[in-house]
Amino acid sequence: MTVKAVVRSTSPASGRQRPGSLPRFLLNELKPKGRLLTPFNVISLPIIALGLALIVLRFAKGLGAVTNLSQEFPWGIWIGFDVVTGVAFAGGAYVVTFMVYILNMKTYRPIVQATVLNGFLAYVFYAGALVLDVGRPWNMVNPIIGNSYGVSSVLFLVAWHFFLYMMAELIEFSPVIANWLGMERMQRLLKRLTLGAVIFGITLSTLHQAGLGALYLMTKGKIHPLWFTEFIPILFFVSSIFAGLSMVIFEGSISHKVFAHQLDHGDHVAHNRILIGLAKTCAGAMFVYLFLKILVFVHEQHWQYLGTPLGRWYLLEILGFVALPCALFVFAVRGMNLKIVRVAAVLTLLGIILNRLNVTVIAFKWYAPVHYIPSWMEVVITLAIILIEVWVFRWIVNRMAVLRSVPDWAAGTRTRPRLIGAH
Repeated sequence: MTVKAVVRSTSPASGRQRPGSLPRFLLNELKPKGRLLTPFNVISLPIIALGLALIVLRFAKGLGAVTNLSQEFPWGIWIGFDVVTGVAFAGGAYVVTFMVYILNMKTYRPIVQATVLNGFLAYVFYAGALVLDVGRPWNMVNPIIGNSYGVSSVLFLVAWHFFLYMMAELIEFSPVIANWLGMERMQRLLKRLTLGAVIFGITLSTLHQAGLGALYLMTKGKIHPLWFTEFIPILFFVSSIFAGLSMVIFEGSISHKVFAHQLDHGDHVAHNRILIGLAKTCAGAMFVYLFLKILVFVHEQHWQYLGTPLGRWYLLEILGFVALPCALFVFAVRGMNLKIVRVAAVLTLLGIILNRLNVTVIAFKWYAPVHYIPSWMEVVITLAIILIEVWVFRWIVNRMAVLRSVPDWAAGTRTRPRLIGAH
């Protein structure tokens, strides 16, 4: 006589018992966890709802219905902020994985999964912003399916790098998903693929960070001389290092407070040491970037522009949002001051936003009598994309072992109990 097996397993992320039915488990995980009426939810939900409505309007009526783009200014805030700035902010993933998996710096291992998740979500949502910006979004698949593309195009290079890098980051994060679903064999297999995915992802990321800068090599005469240089790909790459790590500091500080209940005492102690180490790396990268900017400025003899309004704007960017945060990082590391580390990180992020918008929007065709200014609808859609990304990140962290410790079987210290069945 066969008795129908009662299959139960432990959900690795939370430690609770869940039925063996995967669809039922996933439906249960979709339920909200925690209070719904929080200040963040109350503020973000109306913005997301309005943003989604405007996205529907954009696809129904075209770009002209919601944007101030034109033939003279075909790229606006969706490229300048959502893509060019956002990809720089996502640079923390390739830097941290390089330090942990290649340089074997175990100090930063606790933040690897959260950083990779942030990077993956950033690329997913910023690729979504690209779909919004393309006049005929169905043509986005052309580089993938091989329909009428030019292999010598920088855009072709960036498109493939975006696609492959998202796949690499998904593989890097996939052991956490397998752990959440209780798939022991799959989790072990995916962990074996991690190092290869990391090496592949680092290679792709370094290339497309510079590749985004290379797009603007074709705009000579359209970008103000203070921001246009043949070395813009190198500057984009170097700045992505401290931009990404500053975002890790910023997001990590917020997550450390919001998800404090998921962290043990050791994680709290390690957090301070990690921030100081990241600040040290930021200071070094920012010094290299500042040196390169000064070298380019002196070499190209741009002294005559400093007395102009855009020249003073340039000095504000370099002195206020590169030199100052660099000095603050150095001061904070020497004094082990975490508050100053966070202040320097915020200033650095503002400086990256300013630099990328200067290159893509503000200093682009600065001589035009009528300049591009984003519409309020473009801004709302951008905010909605960012807030949806935060919601997805929170949903994942509350369910998967991103910040909390993984169970023993997933860590490889013991074998997970097999599913129980009686016959």
